[in-house]
Amino acid sequence: DSSVTDADKIFEAIRQDPDNADFTAQGWDPLYHIEPEATILIASQAPGRKAQTTKTYWNDPSGDRLRTWMGVTKDQFYHSGKIAVLPLDFYYPGKGKSGDLPPRKDFAAKWHPSLLALMPKIQLTIVIGAYAQKYYLGKHRKKTLTATVKNFRAYLPDYFPIVHPSPLNYGWVNRNPWFMTDVVPALQAQVAALMK
Repeated sequence: DSSVTDADKIFEAIRQDPDNADFTAQGWDPLYHIEPEATILIASQAPGRKAQTTKTYWNDPSGDRLRTWMGVTKDQFYHSGKIAVLPLDFYYPGKGKSGDLPPRKDFAAKWHPSLLALMPKIQLTIVIGAYAQKYYLGKHRKKTLTATVKNFRAYLPDYFPIVHPSPLNYGWVNRNPWFMTDVVPALQAQVAALMK
């Protein structure tokens, strides 16, 4: 079938990978979103349980908060063709002591490059949380997530580091009022320019 694309082949390869056999056996598909015309990439840690079970990325209170911070509607987020989503792991990793377990270590290195190659128009990667910042910013990140996010301008125009919009981080947002006054408006401006 000539309509099978590279994106389809990669999706199937991820499903068939022995590392993901347990998830595939449960009927779970890898959860990420490729858009050939995307200008914005959202890089985060891994899908949450609700996102995984509903097969819709960012389909939870964290997603609602992320859309608010980005200044986009649900419709723009899912249907504009401008926003792609690549977590560091495409499967819900399970529950840990404080929130979800971390993404598996080598997963992103294995799959992100070939998927990113399908999206040559990405201009901004929103890097959400410590795991994604470690992978995407590497040694350029600061000693703490707070310091990295506070210094977001140092990573522009390619990257925009933010804290995870999870309800677990509401306390962090309250303790760091500069996030809502400085960081969020700057993020909204960047996003708006790339959604045009």
